[in-house]
Amino acid sequence: MKVKVSELVLVLVLSWVLCVSAEGQHEDIGITGCSDSDGEELYALDGEELWYADFVNKRGVEPQPSFIDHMSYEEGAYEGAVGQQQICKQNLKADLQSYKNPPLQLDPPSSPIIYSRDDVELDQQNTLICHVTGFYPAPVKIQWTKNGQKVTEGTSINVPFPNKDGSFRQTSRLEFTPQLGDVYSCTVNHPALDHSRTDPSVGPAVFCGLGLTVGLLGVAAGTFFLIKGNECS
Repeated sequence: MKVKVSELVLVLVLSWVLCVSAEGQHEDIGITGCSDSDGEELYALDGEELWYADFVNKRGVEPQPSFIDHMSYEEGAYEGAVGQQQICKQNLKADLQSYKNPPLQLDPPSSPIIYSRDDVELDQQNTLICHVTGFYPAPVKIQWTKNGQKVTEGTSINVPFPNKDGSFRQTSRLEFTPQLGDVYSCTVNHPALDHSRTDPSVGPAVFCGLGLTVGLLGVAAGTFFLIKGNECS
C-alpha cells in the first residue's frame, strides 16, 4: 500500500526532557508529542515506562512490570496531559508557520523482531511480541495476522520511546494460544516505507525438524511459525 503524502502531517512531533542524576546512575525522561490527530504524554525511568496518557480511553496508564516497586502518579495527571496537548498543538502550529512547513526527515523502521514472551507450549496461553526500532518520526502502525487473517482482539501497542540517537522504538503484543500449523505475522507501516509488505508463508518442508521457528522476513514484516510435525517426511 502506497503511503500518501497527506499522511505525513499526521505523524507525531515529539519532544522530551532528559534529566540525569548527579551520580549518573539514573535517567528520567518526560515526553510530550502531538499532531493534528494524535498525541503522546509519557514518563519513564531508566528506559522503563512508568506512566503514559491513553487519549483514546481518556485515562492514565501505569504499565510498570510486577517485579519493581510500583510508582503511582498523583490524581490529575491525565487532566494535566490533556492541557499539555493544547499547548503542544499551539506550538506545533506556530512552528510550522515560522519554518514554512519544512520537509520531514524520514528514517524507516528496522525489520520487525518477533518472539514469544514465554517458552511455547501447545494450548497454553502466551504472548507474541513484535518490536521495531530506528524509525523517525513516530509512530509506526503495526498489524497482526493469523493464518493470513487480520487479528485485532488481544492486541496492544506501547507508545513510541526515544533511542539515544534520536530515533524511536515501539512494541506491539498479541495474546495467543499456540496451535500446530498456525502462522502469525506482524506488518509495519511508516511514512518512510513506500509500501507495507508481508512476505509469503514458508511451507513446512523448509522447517521440518525444527518444530518452532521465530523469523525475520522482509523489510517490514516478521513471521512466527508453528509447523505441523506430521507433515515432515
